[in-house]
Amino acid sequence: MPYSPAPDTPLLAVTGDSLVLARRFDARFAPASGSASEPGPPSAPEPPKPPEPPEPSEPSKAPKAARPPRTARRRGNPYARLFAIPGARAFTAGNLLARLPMGMFSVSAVIMIAGSRGSYALAGAVTATGLAATALVAPRTARLVDRYGQARIAVPAAAIAALASLALVLCVRYEAPDWTLFAAYAATATTPNTGGMSRARWAHLYRGAAPENAAALHTANSFEQAADELCFMLGPVLAAFLCTAVFPEAGTLTGAVLLLTGVLLFAAQRSTEPPATGRTDAARAPLHSPALAALLAVFLATGAVFGATEVVTLAFADDRGHQAWAGAVLALQAAGSGAAGLLLGTLRPARRVGRRLVLCVAAMSALLALPLLAATTGAPGSAGTLPLLACALLIAGAATAPTMVTGMTLVQRLTPAARLNEGMTLAVTALLAGIAAGAAAGGWTVEHTDPARGYALPLCAALLALLCAAAGTRRFGHDEGPAA
Repeated sequence: MPYSPAPDTPLLAVTGDSLVLARRFDARFAPASGSASEPGPPSAPEPPKPPEPPEPSEPSKAPKAARPPRTARRRGNPYARLFAIPGARAFTAGNLLARLPMGMFSVSAVIMIAGSRGSYALAGAVTATGLAATALVAPRTARLVDRYGQARIAVPAAAIAALASLALVLCVRYEAPDWTLFAAYAATATTPNTGGMSRARWAHLYRGAAPENAAALHTANSFEQAADELCFMLGPVLAAFLCTAVFPEAGTLTGAVLLLTGVLLFAAQRSTEPPATGRTDAARAPLHSPALAALLAVFLATGAVFGATEVVTLAFADDRGHQAWAGAVLALQAAGSGAAGLLLGTLRPARRVGRRLVLCVAAMSALLALPLLAATTGAPGSAGTLPLLACALLIAGAATAPTMVTGMTLVQRLTPAARLNEGMTLAVTALLAGIAAGAAAGGWTVEHTDPARGYALPLCAALLALLCAAAGTRRFGHDEGPAA
């Protein structure tokens, strides 16, 4: 019987004047992959050929085909990480419900008042009064939110606005004097800025200068802007449907119910609510910041772009005999903006936010030349240019969300944390004032010129916004974001 050594029997060899001790390797007795073997004596040299089994302390030797952990698989989706925070989905759902009426109230009021009183001039004056009241009341409401907390202020403020909407319906229904319509609609100015409060929650959850926090906040701001576009795209459509297909007051009543329900759900999520700051007199008022004042001028001019585009598009579609398609054309612009906002959220944040704002406004100015070219193509009164205009507005809308996301990011950086809601509400107020001014200028322009030439107005407003952004670049420059 031939001799068969045991697997652990050492080999002895003589090399020169040295006795070498080596371990025998036999594939039949090779240890399983990943197992450890006893090390040899420290004084003995290693054999030149036998393979060394992997050390158990080396995790990098794991098989490459191993399935990555769940957290690693989700790293590529920034929105999945965003809503993984407990309570984020709940307060977002409530915020969307409360934000949808923002695109419903003015359209519902115009249809309801014009239908009952037979005067679009009266309906426009009532909504303009409400907008002016909002510009005065909203920043003060936001200041109270910063001081006492979102839940304590937003709920009663929304209740007052809902009761004011109900009063407006009753005044219209029972043919009250015209001055009561102005008073009732002005009282809806207490409507809380739910979009600003939601952005303040994200800023609270991702506070700090760490790069990962900056990236998450950038994604959150992009989502919020896309949500704004969605609400302002669906709100007018829903309001027009309810007021025409159900009864004239249905749009206002539905908006009031959605507002109150959404705010109650939003305020119930206390775990994500920023803490109340108490008296904020020690914190610098946002309007005292030269950089924020320059940024508000950019928002004002950008709002004029939105207001002028809406009115000119309505007039252009009516002039071409397709007034029913005006809402769909404007919805395409909002859809392009929303898609661009969601895409922007997947990109890394800018190192210099002020410089990106200038680039975004420049892109918006360049793209707004497309609707002007599309509208002036073809013979006057031709309906064939409307599809071309819709495509042009879809492309032009792609620059809207990046501009707004970048602007809101700058507002968060330029505003003291104790007055963050107030700062963002000021930005929204500047937008609303710009929308009102742009709508008024657009209405005058289309009445005195060909509606197609009215698209020069939003282009001029965008160039004004670019001038304001470029002038404020030095003031923005000291607030530099984390390295991407």
